[in-house]
Amino acid sequence: MTDYEESIAFLGQWGPFQQTVFFLLCCSAIPNGFTGMSIVFIGDTPPHRCLIPAESNISAEWRNHSIPWEEDQSGTLSLSKCSRFRLDVIKNLSNSGYVPGIDVNVTELPLETCLDGWKYDQGTYISTIVTEWDLVCDEKWRNPLTSSIFFCGVLTGSFLSGQLSDRFGRKIVLFVTMGVQTVFTFIQVFSLSWSMFCGLHFIVGMGQISNYVAAFVLGTELLSPEVRIVFSTLGLCVSFALGYMLLPLGAYLIREWRMLLLVLTLPGVLYVPLWWFIPESPRWLLSQGRVEEAEAILRRAARQNRVQAPDVIFQPPQMELASGKLETYNICDLLRSRNICWVSVTLWIVWTVMSIGYFALSLNTSNLHGSSYLNCFVSAAIEVPAYLLAWLLFRFCGRRPSLCWTLFLGGVMMFFTHLLPPGLSWISTTLEMLGKFGVTAAFSILYAFTAELYPTVLRNTAVGVCSMASRVGSISAPYFIYLGEYDKSLPNILIGGLTILSGLLSLLLPESHGVPLPDTVDHMQSFPGCKKREVCKCTCPSGEEDERAMEMSRQLTLKSPSADPCIYLSHDL
Repeated sequence: MTDYEESIAFLGQWGPFQQTVFFLLCCSAIPNGFTGMSIVFIGDTPPHRCLIPAESNISAEWRNHSIPWEEDQSGTLSLSKCSRFRLDVIKNLSNSGYVPGIDVNVTELPLETCLDGWKYDQGTYISTIVTEWDLVCDEKWRNPLTSSIFFCGVLTGSFLSGQLSDRFGRKIVLFVTMGVQTVFTFIQVFSLSWSMFCGLHFIVGMGQISNYVAAFVLGTELLSPEVRIVFSTLGLCVSFALGYMLLPLGAYLIREWRMLLLVLTLPGVLYVPLWWFIPESPRWLLSQGRVEEAEAILRRAARQNRVQAPDVIFQPPQMELASGKLETYNICDLLRSRNICWVSVTLWIVWTVMSIGYFALSLNTSNLHGSSYLNCFVSAAIEVPAYLLAWLLFRFCGRRPSLCWTLFLGGVMMFFTHLLPPGLSWISTTLEMLGKFGVTAAFSILYAFTAELYPTVLRNTAVGVCSMASRVGSISAPYFIYLGEYDKSLPNILIGGLTILSGLLSLLLPESHGVPLPDTVDHMQSFPGCKKREVCKCTCPSGEEDERAMEMSRQLTLKSPSADPCIYLSHDL
């Protein structure tokens, strides 16, 4: 399988087959954009205050003075969201004819909680899950938890889908998880309680990330090296951003959360016919010893591209290795040797921190100055030039400096946001959007970089586990935003500092620019400090020498019969 790319070179780089796969897989990512970010609107908290029942029988003047004023973090006075003056006291004063502010100093009146519920402003939303189940004041902890439960589902989906995809195939996992995402989003519309909504939201999260990762890996393995870079850093990501940009448009037109979710499920039904147009990965089939199926897919692709496939696509050594005894791999193999262990741990840390930055900035758009719809659209639209930058960096620059620079840019912009004086909200919003630009570009680079570092036999599991590790960050991201309730500048300081540090840490990863995709664990690049040692040197292997060296020598001799079998063989320490 080491010359897999050479074996399928007859297909060309950009024929009808590659164009179809590219376009359809990109389309499959559009629902991920509006499903993953829908909580920005369906879980937003509109302005609210304690409800004064209409039947409370108090004068209009006392009704206007029934809510106390409070000072927020910026020093602005506003009506209290969680308390009111005791209603029985106000009734007595109103019935006695006292005038608030003249006869009575209302600031000295006793307070009570919102015993009759809340009155929500409907200027922006008709309803959200917050207004539906009163997730405010003493219950406001449930709001960030809703997002975290979704990302717990994403974490679970990342863990399961990667191993299932490596075991049963990329295509079947792609379509099953697309169905899970669509069906359970539809069921969410009929949620009877916050607990029921969260349980369904967890399952939607499982399907959402599994779909994206499966499409990403399938495209990486089906497309040629040049097109693969465009697909992984630009095509799939821009499709996600397109779905993200459609979300504020839909939310602006549909202000009721149940109807909005219902509309978001409709595109999922349109993807059913794609089953007959998207093939399984021949590279994965070959790794499973299913050579005939892999060749059948490539011959159909050749007919679609109007080229002649060779009589024998995979040479006998490849077929012998593919059809021989198969070694199975699982998540434990990501920590098997010192080299792959250090690569995995470093990637997990970078993925986690980057995910905190990306989702904290994305979920925080409704808290920025100005229209929440416009802020969300700009946050989504800025991802398109970020992906374009990621593609240019990926095409012409090394992976490590590209990842480090974009993470450093995002971290610096977020870190310096808190240094702005009050009243410059538009500059603060601009810096946050620039931070989103840098982190988004890093996200795109890191997805493709991760896929390049791991071999075919572990690639989908590795990308899935890295995505799973990043969900530790996305689960905690809502609580980073929640810290703003106590100190407005604290979230940006923490997120910016962590992002800068993760950018520096990424410089330790191996460079994969210009290196063919590894097919086995032994083909992986080395982590700094994890050297390779020779196991067979100047003499031919004998019965007393390392059996693994003899087997590798035999396989390499089969691949190139004229080569001297007395070659240097190495494996990771």
